[in-house]
Amino acid sequence: MHKLSPMANVAAQAGRVRLHVSKGGRANTRMTCLQNSAVTSTTRTTTTTKTSTTKTSSTRTSTTKTSTSKTSTTKTTTTSKSTTSKTSKTSVSLTPPTNLPASAGTTAYPTAILVTGVFDGGMWKYDRNPSSCEGQSETDEDAAMFIIEAGGTVKNVIIGPNQGEGIHCRGPCTIQNVWWEDVCEDAATFKQASGDSYVIGGGAFHAQDKIFQFNGRGTVHISGFYAKDYGKVSRSCGDCTNNGGPRNIVIDNVTAVDGGPLCGVNSNFGDTCRITNSCQSNGRSCDRYEGVVKGNGSSKKIGSGADGISCFVDTFVTNCS
Repeated sequence: MHKLSPMANVAAQAGRVRLHVSKGGRANTRMTCLQNSAVTSTTRTTTTTKTSTTKTSSTRTSTTKTSTSKTSTTKTTTTSKSTTSKTSKTSVSLTPPTNLPASAGTTAYPTAILVTGVFDGGMWKYDRNPSSCEGQSETDEDAAMFIIEAGGTVKNVIIGPNQGEGIHCRGPCTIQNVWWEDVCEDAATFKQASGDSYVIGGGAFHAQDKIFQFNGRGTVHISGFYAKDYGKVSRSCGDCTNNGGPRNIVIDNVTAVDGGPLCGVNSNFGDTCRITNSCQSNGRSCDRYEGVVKGNGSSKKIGSGADGISCFVDTFVTNCS
């Protein structure tokens, strides 16, 4: 059990957490208390670090009130922005980081954090307390650490092992430099009706099954990502309610070791997976399935590897060192 930060203790009293974040990346945290009509929130000040390659800027401010006393808690973190490099289709670009980054601190919440704009975690570790992880049981977004509304972004976060569903994107979203210490059911689930979602950088460890679950439609782009000890990096839903497609998965500059394929798609629904500049230590690129509607049996694997219809693979290697 992680020691709760002051912010976690505040959140535990507050119950449901909703973050309203401005387009410029400044976050005002508003927590609505469900008990004793108390309103609780946390002051969080983010410092700015500037180097020749990095710029940072983020400020969060709020106050704490109870019926008998006033308190305020201040947490200082340092966040950074880095540019995303473009890769060519003819050569493998820089290998993604392979180790879990050190955290700036640890905090825990009793419920999922709702993100409506840009949430910059400053490389803090976020976890759930009490734990919402129930192994491979389907627990949906209530067990997540973050729920992102359409157009939202979560970045610079380490997600701890006690959450069940990682991140749930209700619409197109961006997940940037997010690391999962120990995946429970899934690391992230995409539920957009259409459009594009992006996973940029980051990594995940110890996923018993899939890391990214694609239940919606449209396209999910995964780039600069590292995976170790996992079942699949990404998978189109095999047996969702009202299942169908097409779903498109685009993978570039991904390194995956000690696991299965980079993607699994449903050929009969018109799904596609396109892999470039990537490495999988066992040579597992893409698996093809026949998807079903929930209640009509189970999804079955029908093939593996590039076929030029559902699976496209270019510049793919097996030596990931």
